Amino acid sequence: MLETLAVAACYYAAGRLGLLRELTVAGAVVSPLWPPAGVAVASLLVLGLRCWLGIALGALFVLMYLTSLQPASLGVVAGNTAAPVCGYLLLRRVGFRTDLARLRDCLALVFLGAFSAMLISSSAGAGLLVATGDLPGRDFGGVWLAWWVGDAMGVLLITPVLLMLLRLRAPFHWSRWKEAVGLTVIAGCLVPVATRSPASLLFAIYPLLIWAALRFQLPGSMLCALFASVMATIAATDGVGPFAYMSEVEVMVNLQSFNGAMALTSLLLSAVITEQHNTRRSVERACQELVEVLEHLTAGEPAAGRPPRDDGGRSRSAG
Repeated sequence: MLETLAVAACYYAAGRLGLLRELTVAGAVVSPLWPPAGVAVASLLVLGLRCWLGIALGALFVLMYLTSLQPASLGVVAGNTAAPVCGYLLLRRVGFRTDLARLRDCLALVFLGAFSAMLISSSAGAGLLVATGDLPGRDFGGVWLAWWVGDAMGVLLITPVLLMLLRLRAPFHWSRWKEAVGLTVIAGCLVPVATRSPASLLFAIYPLLIWAALRFQLPGSMLCALFASVMATIAATDGVGPFAYMSEVEVMVNLQSFNGAMALTSLLLSAVITEQHNTRRSVERACQELVEVLEHLTAGEPAAGRPPRDDGGRSRSAG
Protein backbone atom coordinates (compact mmCIF):
# COMPACT_ATOMS: atom_id res chain seq x y z
CA MET A 1 0.00 0.00 0.00
CA LEU A 2 2.77 2.43 0.90
CA GLU A 3 4.54 1.53 -2.33
CA THR A 4 1.42 2.33 -4.33
CA LEU A 5 0.94 5.68 -2.58
CA ALA A 6 4.61 6.55 -3.10
CA VAL A 7 4.37 5.88 -6.84
CA ALA A 8 1.14 7.90 -7.04
CA ALA A 9 2.76 10.81 -5.18
CA CYS A 10 5.83 10.77 -7.43
CA TYR A 11 3.63 10.63 -10.53
CA TYR A 12 1.51 13.55 -9.31
CA ALA A 13 4.56 15.63 -8.38
CA ALA A 14 6.10 14.96 -11.79
CA GLY A 15 2.81 15.96 -13.41
CA ARG A 16 2.72 19.26 -11.54
CA LEU A 17 6.27 19.95 -12.73
CA GLY A 18 5.35 19.11 -16.31
CA LEU A 19 2.38 21.46 -16.19
CA LEU A 20 4.59 24.40 -15.27
CA ARG A 21 5.48 24.76 -18.96
CA GLU A 22 2.82 24.27 -21.60
CA LEU A 23 2.33 24.83 -25.31
CA THR A 24 -0.92 25.30 -27.18
CA VAL A 25 -1.41 23.16 -30.28
CA ALA A 26 -4.65 23.53 -32.25
CA GLY A 27 -6.33 25.02 -29.21
CA ALA A 28 -5.33 22.14 -26.90
CA VAL A 29 -2.81 22.64 -24.10
CA VAL A 30 -0.02 20.05 -24.09
CA SER A 31 3.24 19.60 -22.22
CA PRO A 32 6.31 19.38 -24.49
CA LEU A 33 8.04 17.27 -21.83
CA TRP A 34 5.80 15.01 -19.72
CA PRO A 35 7.86 13.68 -16.77
CA PRO A 36 5.14 11.36 -15.37
CA ALA A 37 5.61 9.02 -18.34
CA GLY A 38 9.27 8.59 -17.41
CA VAL A 39 8.40 8.18 -13.73
CA ALA A 40 5.85 5.48 -14.58
CA VAL A 41 8.22 3.44 -16.76
CA ALA A 42 11.04 3.71 -14.20
CA SER A 43 8.70 2.65 -11.38
CA LEU A 44 7.60 -0.43 -13.31
CA LEU A 45 11.18 -1.38 -14.18
CA VAL A 46 12.26 -1.11 -10.54
CA LEU A 47 9.18 -2.31 -8.64
CA GLY A 48 7.49 -4.53 -11.19
CA LEU A 49 3.94 -4.75 -12.46
CA ARG A 50 2.43 -4.45 -8.97
CA CYS A 51 2.85 -0.65 -9.00
CA TRP A 52 0.37 -0.11 -11.87
CA LEU A 53 -2.30 1.02 -9.41
CA GLY A 54 -0.03 3.80 -8.17
CA ILE A 55 0.40 5.00 -11.75
CA ALA A 56 -3.36 4.99 -12.27
CA LEU A 57 -3.95 6.92 -9.04
CA GLY A 58 -1.28 9.45 -9.95
CA ALA A 59 -2.82 9.98 -13.39
CA LEU A 60 -6.23 10.41 -11.77
CA PHE A 61 -4.90 13.00 -9.32
CA VAL A 62 -3.27 14.97 -12.14
CA LEU A 63 -6.50 14.93 -14.12
CA MET A 64 -8.47 16.07 -11.06
CA TYR A 65 -6.05 18.97 -10.71
CA LEU A 66 -6.58 19.97 -14.33
CA THR A 67 -10.33 19.66 -14.66
CA SER A 68 -13.48 18.17 -13.19
CA LEU A 69 -13.85 14.44 -13.70
CA GLN A 70 -16.08 13.18 -16.49
CA PRO A 71 -16.77 9.68 -17.84
CA ALA A 72 -14.18 10.27 -20.58
CA SER A 73 -11.58 11.01 -17.89
CA LEU A 74 -11.42 7.33 -17.06
CA GLY A 75 -10.34 6.66 -20.64
CA VAL A 76 -7.46 9.14 -20.31
CA VAL A 77 -6.40 7.54 -17.01
CA ALA A 78 -6.57 4.10 -18.62
CA GLY A 79 -4.46 5.25 -21.57
CA ASN A 80 -1.85 6.90 -19.34
CA THR A 81 -1.65 3.70 -17.29
CA ALA A 82 -1.67 1.21 -20.14
CA ALA A 83 1.10 2.97 -22.08
CA PRO A 84 3.90 2.53 -19.49
CA VAL A 85 2.62 -0.93 -18.57
CA CYS A 86 2.84 -2.04 -22.20
CA GLY A 87 6.26 -0.43 -22.47
CA TYR A 88 7.41 -2.36 -19.40
CA LEU A 89 6.10 -5.66 -20.78
CA LEU A 90 7.83 -5.07 -24.12
CA LEU A 91 11.11 -4.22 -22.41
CA ARG A 92 10.92 -7.27 -20.16
CA ARG A 93 10.22 -9.48 -23.15
CA VAL A 94 13.49 -8.45 -24.86
CA GLY A 95 15.57 -8.93 -21.69
CA PHE A 96 16.01 -5.25 -20.86
CA ARG A 97 18.60 -4.47 -18.16
CA THR A 98 18.16 -1.36 -16.04
CA ASP A 99 21.86 -0.50 -15.93
CA LEU A 100 21.64 0.59 -19.61
CA ALA A 101 25.17 -0.69 -20.12
CA ARG A 102 24.37 -2.27 -23.49
CA LEU A 103 23.45 -0.59 -26.74
CA ARG A 104 20.55 -2.99 -27.20
CA ASP A 105 19.03 -1.82 -23.89
CA CYS A 106 19.14 1.83 -24.96
CA LEU A 107 17.64 0.98 -28.35
CA ALA A 108 14.90 -1.00 -26.63
CA LEU A 109 14.09 1.92 -24.34
CA VAL A 110 13.92 4.28 -27.32
CA PHE A 111 11.85 2.20 -29.71
CA LEU A 112 9.79 0.03 -27.34
CA GLY A 113 9.51 1.93 -24.07
CA ALA A 114 9.14 5.39 -25.62
CA PHE A 115 8.17 5.51 -29.29
CA SER A 116 5.95 2.41 -29.41
CA ALA A 117 4.33 2.29 -25.97
CA MET A 118 3.48 5.99 -25.82
CA LEU A 119 1.32 5.61 -28.91
CA ILE A 120 -1.32 4.21 -26.58
CA SER A 121 -1.59 7.24 -24.29
CA SER A 122 -1.52 9.78 -27.12
CA SER A 123 -4.10 7.88 -29.19
CA ALA A 124 -6.42 7.45 -26.21
CA GLY A 125 -6.10 11.06 -25.09
CA ALA A 126 -6.48 12.76 -28.46
CA GLY A 127 -9.16 10.30 -29.53
CA LEU A 128 -11.27 11.00 -26.44
CA LEU A 129 -10.94 14.76 -26.99
CA VAL A 130 -12.39 14.32 -30.46
CA ALA A 131 -15.06 11.87 -29.27
CA THR A 132 -16.30 14.26 -26.57
CA GLY A 133 -16.34 17.23 -28.94
CA ASP A 134 -13.59 19.13 -27.10
CA LEU A 135 -11.34 18.91 -30.17
CA PRO A 136 -12.31 19.23 -33.84
CA GLY A 137 -11.54 16.16 -35.88
CA ARG A 138 -9.31 18.13 -38.26
CA ASP A 139 -6.96 18.97 -35.36
CA PHE A 140 -6.57 15.38 -34.19
CA GLY A 141 -3.21 14.83 -35.94
CA GLY A 142 -1.47 17.86 -34.46
CA VAL A 143 -2.64 17.22 -30.90
CA TRP A 144 -1.93 13.50 -31.17
CA LEU A 145 1.62 14.15 -32.38
CA ALA A 146 2.32 16.73 -29.66
CA TRP A 147 0.92 14.39 -26.99
CA TRP A 148 2.94 11.42 -28.24
CA VAL A 149 6.22 13.32 -28.49
CA GLY A 150 5.77 14.85 -25.03
CA ASP A 151 5.23 11.42 -23.46
CA ALA A 152 8.10 9.89 -25.42
CA MET A 153 10.47 12.68 -24.36
CA GLY A 154 9.47 12.06 -20.75
CA VAL A 155 10.55 8.42 -21.08
CA LEU A 156 13.77 9.19 -22.96
CA LEU A 157 14.94 11.94 -20.59
CA ILE A 158 13.48 11.05 -17.19
CA THR A 159 13.58 7.24 -17.06
CA PRO A 160 17.39 6.89 -17.57
CA VAL A 161 18.09 9.56 -14.94
CA LEU A 162 15.84 7.84 -12.38
CA LEU A 163 17.34 4.42 -13.10
CA MET A 164 20.80 5.90 -12.72
CA LEU A 165 19.98 7.63 -9.41
CA LEU A 166 18.46 4.45 -7.97
CA ARG A 167 21.67 2.54 -8.73
CA LEU A 168 23.97 4.98 -6.92
CA ARG A 169 25.75 3.36 -4.02
CA ALA A 170 28.23 4.69 -1.47
CA PRO A 171 31.15 5.15 -1.26
CA PHE A 172 31.49 7.52 -4.18
CA HIS A 173 34.71 7.82 -6.10
CA TRP A 174 35.52 11.39 -7.07
CA SER A 175 38.67 10.66 -9.08
CA ARG A 176 37.59 13.18 -11.75
CA TRP A 177 35.73 15.64 -9.54
CA LYS A 178 37.65 18.63 -10.93
CA GLU A 179 36.63 17.74 -14.47
CA ALA A 180 33.05 17.17 -13.30
CA VAL A 181 32.95 20.60 -11.68
CA GLY A 182 34.40 22.16 -14.82
CA LEU A 183 31.77 20.47 -17.00
CA THR A 184 29.01 21.61 -14.64
CA VAL A 185 30.21 25.22 -14.64
CA ILE A 186 30.57 25.35 -18.43
CA ALA A 187 27.16 23.75 -18.96
CA GLY A 188 25.60 26.13 -16.43
CA CYS A 189 26.97 29.10 -18.36
CA LEU A 190 26.66 27.89 -21.96
CA VAL A 191 23.27 26.16 -22.00
CA PRO A 192 21.18 29.15 -20.80
CA VAL A 193 22.93 31.41 -23.32
CA ALA A 194 22.49 28.91 -26.19
CA THR A 195 18.79 28.34 -25.45
CA ARG A 196 17.90 32.02 -25.09
CA SER A 197 20.15 33.59 -27.71
CA PRO A 198 18.45 34.72 -30.95
CA ALA A 199 21.57 33.65 -32.85
CA SER A 200 20.49 29.96 -32.96
CA LEU A 201 23.31 28.53 -30.85
CA LEU A 202 21.60 25.29 -29.86
CA PHE A 203 24.19 23.29 -31.79
CA ALA A 204 26.84 24.49 -29.30
CA ILE A 205 25.34 22.18 -26.67
CA TYR A 206 26.27 18.98 -28.49
CA PRO A 207 30.02 19.14 -27.70
CA LEU A 208 29.03 19.22 -24.02
CA LEU A 209 26.95 16.08 -24.47
CA ILE A 210 29.83 14.33 -26.21
CA TRP A 211 32.28 15.42 -23.49
CA ALA A 212 29.92 14.18 -20.77
CA ALA A 213 29.36 10.85 -22.53
CA LEU A 214 33.07 10.25 -23.16
CA ARG A 215 34.17 11.02 -19.62
CA PHE A 216 31.17 10.22 -17.43
CA GLN A 217 29.09 7.85 -19.59
CA LEU A 218 25.35 7.67 -18.91
CA PRO A 219 25.17 9.71 -15.67
CA GLY A 220 26.99 12.69 -17.12
CA SER A 221 25.40 12.66 -20.56
CA MET A 222 21.80 12.21 -19.38
CA LEU A 223 22.03 14.87 -16.67
CA CYS A 224 23.49 17.27 -19.22
CA ALA A 225 20.76 16.40 -21.73
CA LEU A 226 18.01 16.82 -19.13
CA PHE A 227 19.32 20.22 -18.08
CA ALA A 228 19.55 21.38 -21.69
CA SER A 229 16.05 20.07 -22.42
CA VAL A 230 14.56 21.90 -19.45
CA MET A 231 16.25 25.17 -20.43
CA ALA A 232 15.15 24.77 -24.06
CA THR A 233 11.57 24.05 -22.95
CA ILE A 234 11.54 27.19 -20.80
CA ALA A 235 12.85 29.27 -23.70
CA ALA A 236 10.30 27.74 -26.08
CA THR A 237 7.33 28.37 -23.81
CA ASP A 238 8.56 31.92 -23.19
CA GLY A 239 8.95 32.47 -26.94
CA VAL A 240 12.52 33.77 -26.69
CA GLY A 241 15.86 32.94 -28.27
CA PRO A 242 15.74 30.66 -31.32
CA PHE A 243 12.00 30.13 -30.71
CA ALA A 244 11.05 33.79 -31.08
CA TYR A 245 8.75 34.80 -33.93
CA MET A 246 7.72 31.17 -34.55
CA SER A 247 4.20 29.86 -34.76
CA GLU A 248 2.96 27.42 -32.12
CA VAL A 249 3.47 24.46 -34.43
CA GLU A 250 6.97 25.58 -35.42
CA VAL A 251 7.92 25.99 -31.77
CA MET A 252 6.73 22.47 -30.99
CA VAL A 253 8.50 20.93 -33.98
CA ASN A 254 11.81 22.68 -33.33
CA LEU A 255 11.76 22.06 -29.59
CA GLN A 256 10.93 18.38 -29.86
CA SER A 257 13.46 17.84 -32.65
CA PHE A 258 16.12 19.32 -30.39
CA ASN A 259 15.03 17.32 -27.33
CA GLY A 260 14.80 14.08 -29.29
CA ALA A 261 18.20 14.52 -30.91
CA MET A 262 19.78 15.26 -27.54
CA ALA A 263 18.19 12.28 -25.84
CA LEU A 264 19.19 9.88 -28.62
CA THR A 265 22.74 11.25 -28.77
CA SER A 266 23.20 10.94 -25.01
CA LEU A 267 21.69 7.48 -24.68
CA LEU A 268 23.28 5.80 -27.68
CA LEU A 269 26.73 7.39 -27.41
CA SER A 270 27.05 6.65 -23.70
CA ALA A 271 25.91 3.06 -24.30
CA VAL A 272 28.52 2.52 -27.03
CA ILE A 273 31.26 3.95 -24.81
CA THR A 274 30.16 1.86 -21.83
CA GLU A 275 30.15 -1.30 -23.96
CA GLN A 276 33.69 -0.53 -25.15
CA HIS A 277 34.89 0.00 -21.57
CA ASN A 278 33.25 -3.23 -20.43
CA THR A 279 34.82 -5.12 -23.34
CA ARG A 280 38.24 -3.72 -22.52
CA ARG A 281 37.88 -4.70 -18.86
CA SER A 282 36.81 -8.20 -19.87
CA VAL A 283 39.87 -8.57 -22.11
CA GLU A 284 42.13 -7.27 -19.34
CA ARG A 285 40.66 -9.77 -16.87
CA ALA A 286 41.09 -12.60 -19.38
CA CYS A 287 44.72 -11.61 -19.97
CA GLN A 288 45.37 -11.44 -16.24
CA GLU A 289 43.87 -14.87 -15.73
CA LEU A 290 46.00 -16.23 -18.59
CA VAL A 291 49.13 -14.75 -17.03
CA GLU A 292 48.28 -16.37 -13.70
CA VAL A 293 47.77 -19.74 -15.36
CA LEU A 294 51.09 -19.47 -17.22
CA GLU A 295 52.90 -18.50 -14.02
CA HIS A 296 51.35 -21.49 -12.27
CA LEU A 297 52.42 -23.84 -15.06
CA THR A 298 55.91 -22.35 -15.21
CA ALA A 299 56.37 -22.81 -11.48
CA GLY A 300 55.94 -26.60 -11.92
CA GLU A 301 58.64 -27.00 -14.65
CA PRO A 302 62.17 -28.27 -13.80
CA ALA A 303 64.96 -25.77 -13.43
CA ALA A 304 66.32 -24.33 -16.65
CA GLY A 305 69.32 -26.16 -18.10
CA ARG A 306 68.77 -29.37 -16.11
CA PRO A 307 67.41 -32.19 -18.27
CA PRO A 308 64.67 -34.37 -16.81
CA ARG A 309 65.77 -37.74 -15.41
CA ASP A 310 64.24 -41.21 -15.85
CA ASP A 311 63.37 -43.64 -13.07
CA GLY A 312 66.90 -45.05 -12.97
CA GLY A 313 68.46 -41.67 -12.32
CA ARG A 314 69.97 -41.55 -15.79
CA SER A 315 69.52 -38.57 -18.05
CA ARG A 316 67.12 -39.26 -20.89
CA SER A 317 69.40 -37.17 -23.05
CA ALA A 318 72.22 -39.64 -22.44
CA GLY A 319 70.15 -42.40 -23.98
